[in-house]
Amino acid sequence: MAPQGRALPALPPLYQWSAPASWRRIDFISDLHLSPALPRTFAAWAAHLLHTPADAVLMLGDLFEVWVGDDQRSRSFERQCVEVMTEAASRRSIGFMPGNRDFLLGQAMRSACGLLALPDPTALDAWGQRLLLSHGDVLCLDDEPYQRFRAEARSAAWQRGFLAQPLDERLRQAGVARAASQARKQANGFDTDLWADVDTAAAVAWMHATGCAHLVHGHTHRPGDQTLAPGLQRHVLSDWDLDQGQRAEVLRLTRDGLTRVAPSASLSASPSAAP
Repeated sequence: MAPQGRALPALPPLYQWSAPASWRRIDFISDLHLSPALPRTFAAWAAHLLHTPADAVLMLGDLFEVWVGDDQRSRSFERQCVEVMTEAASRRSIGFMPGNRDFLLGQAMRSACGLLALPDPTALDAWGQRLLLSHGDVLCLDDEPYQRFRAEARSAAWQRGFLAQPLDERLRQAGVARAASQARKQANGFDTDLWADVDTAAAVAWMHATGCAHLVHGHTHRPGDQTLAPGLQRHVLSDWDLDQGQRAEVLRLTRDGLTRVAPSASLSASPSAAP
């Protein structure tokens, strides 16, 4: 809950999207943090995109561990990700919403993969249900240093300056930032309970403003469901890690509501299939 006297963030311009009536399932995933260091996670993600029975898979941010510009897709691992998403998009709708790790993923990458752009936030109407979709980081108000960086890094001027640098330099700077982030997490014993959570008052205000009874978000790595206010529910997506842990979960929307399911698999989804 925001401290008394602190202004709640204004609702950004809202993108609204209606699912076709013929669809039967929509999958939500986030926080996979894909990188060459996570081959099992990559393989599970690829298998799910290619073999899920869902009509759409909506990826709500932090698909990649780091994304420093769309020219990054020329690298070996990222080329394999492009191939997976391009094939998946030929079978079903694949949506992408930027997260705090991959907010620089832009039109060139989306076009290369056939991805549907999902601004943050997006209101989804499906089978009489209305859901507010967000990565979630903008609502974590207690993380004030991050919120200051976020405001700067989402500006056109900052992005022009950053993207003007060579790819290797951008990757170097991202590596330094990741190392600092890991050091902070290590100091807290990697306890996700100590991470900033979505501010309840801000989330409820957004849900009332958009007429959404459900908020679906990632970012916090604390999957679960919670009543925020009478008639208002939030659903936190799981992060994925099948290399150092055993976490991988999909939130699935059908006409009957939301359920949590294991990722779809195939016989070819093995570590050998990963980079």
